[in-house]
Amino acid sequence: MPITRALREAAFAGLVAAGLAFPILTLGTELDQSNRLVLEQRWSWMAISAALVCVGRFLVLILASAPTHRVARAPLVSPALTRLLPSVSVMALFLFPLVMLFWLGPQGSLKWINNYGVQILIYVMLGWGLNIVVGLAGLLDLGYVAFYAVGAYTYALLSTQFGLSFWLCLPLAGLMAASWGAMLGFPVLRLRGDYLAIVTLAFGEIVSAVLTNWTDFSNGKAGIMSIPRVTFFGLPFTASENGFAATFGLEFQAIHRTIFLFYLILVLALITHVVTLRLRRLPVGRAWEALREDEIACRSLGINTVNTKLTAFALGAMFAGFAGSFFAVRQGFVNPDSFTFMESATILAIVVLGGMGSQLGVALAAVVMVGGTEVLRELTFLKEIFGSSFDPSLYRMLLFGLAMVVMMIWRPRGLISSREPSVFLAQKKNVSGALVQEGHG
Repeated sequence: MPITRALREAAFAGLVAAGLAFPILTLGTELDQSNRLVLEQRWSWMAISAALVCVGRFLVLILASAPTHRVARAPLVSPALTRLLPSVSVMALFLFPLVMLFWLGPQGSLKWINNYGVQILIYVMLGWGLNIVVGLAGLLDLGYVAFYAVGAYTYALLSTQFGLSFWLCLPLAGLMAASWGAMLGFPVLRLRGDYLAIVTLAFGEIVSAVLTNWTDFSNGKAGIMSIPRVTFFGLPFTASENGFAATFGLEFQAIHRTIFLFYLILVLALITHVVTLRLRRLPVGRAWEALREDEIACRSLGINTVNTKLTAFALGAMFAGFAGSFFAVRQGFVNPDSFTFMESATILAIVVLGGMGSQLGVALAAVVMVGGTEVLRELTFLKEIFGSSFDPSLYRMLLFGLAMVVMMIWRPRGLISSREPSVFLAQKKNVSGALVQEGHG
């Protein structure tokens, strides 16, 4: 592409970015000394954003027009590293809270273990659960957060109304969410593509509306409070004589409960991962992948597509129910605002960005998405660039959206765009994403 044409298109992109940034970045409201809202003009913010878009567009056009040799693109993660990374990651995760506790102490490590470790693992588990429905079976589900809510409210209601412990409610929450997943599967057996996405989106909104308006059941927007906390198999994390610390001869620290929650969600996530891997090698897992590639061919081979879809919905919902039960016991409070469509969109984005069907890719995408947004809260040094009134936490989703666009240009099939087939004849061989409809073989 000629440089003059690239400059012209880059300048046009900069003008469009300036026009879009005008109402968002240029104008802001601030409180004056009389406690009145005044309009503050920040023209430098618009100029910086337009300049960045202009330069970025110019570089993309120049690099895209450069002559390149047609060679096979190497995978982002080599097969040898892919086999080694899970074992190393699990070992590092088990050591993570202990290292943080030794390095930063009980107070300093609390944020890292809770906000980063526990929060990321929740979304890893949710992403692996949705990966069964979307990545393996090819069923686009935009209402996955509804099963997350079913699991949370199941534990909240059973524990507060009937006094059941977390360990009894955990399997019940999974079974309840799986039942709702199967019930959702029946009306959508003949739907696919956009129509399936609309129905699942409606299901998620219906569950949210029921939880909001059926106050006698869910207490509406006020939510359910005073949810019992998890115990270490009957030992509460309190300073009492029969508490966890006193039983094991330790000094009472509030972080003991957070560390236990970390290991609990880690075990739940690993169970989700192992079960998914085992199921992929069974006939039901191969049926999911056949359904994903071509439903008509799948039916012509004698595969029962009804049972295949129902098992995908039910199993994916079951793991969401487990995660929802953990969310309720961790927060001690649930209300409908925690289960909005944005949660479903975030979980789906994790599956897509990681590479649909790739367990490792989903985990990496959860770390990048959830951990990345949390890291942006800490970027206080940006105030030196944009002024003392700049709050990075207000623009973290804007920056994250820009990063997603770059990601889709760089790796359109996700972080892990290839994987080993579940079944092979003579030897294992990675399948290119261009050879299959789903995107990674």
